[in-house]
Amino acid sequence: MTHKILIADDEPNIVISLEFLMQQSGYEVATARDGADAMQKIASFSPDLVLLDIMLPKLNGFEVCQRVRENSQWDRIKIVILSAKGREIEVSKGIALGADAYITKPFSTKDLIVQVQRLLQDE
Repeated sequence: MTHKILIADDEPNIVISLEFLMQQSGYEVATARDGADAMQKIASFSPDLVLLDIMLPKLNGFEVCQRVRENSQWDRIKIVILSAKGREIEVSKGIALGADAYITKPFSTKDLIVQVQRLLQDE
């Protein structure tokens, strides 16, 4: 079974590179440009994992993460926050809200793939 990944980021260059990277790794990919779009895609696309930026228009990544974790139908969804905000307070907040991992930008694509594979192998 092919795992599905949703990329929620408003930076087109990051979306393009992550989409390519995840497709090359064998995942089915959907993208969202803002938090409201991310929530709609989570409902319609049913991703196994969300790569979630914090600095999103409409709903920020923390709000998206919190809403996903408040819905028991989405308990199985893994959330990896990808953010330039790497201070300990933001990392702690992301983990407290239910993120499975928090990776700061810039990040190693190899490390990201390893993290995604690790989170999805538990299913």
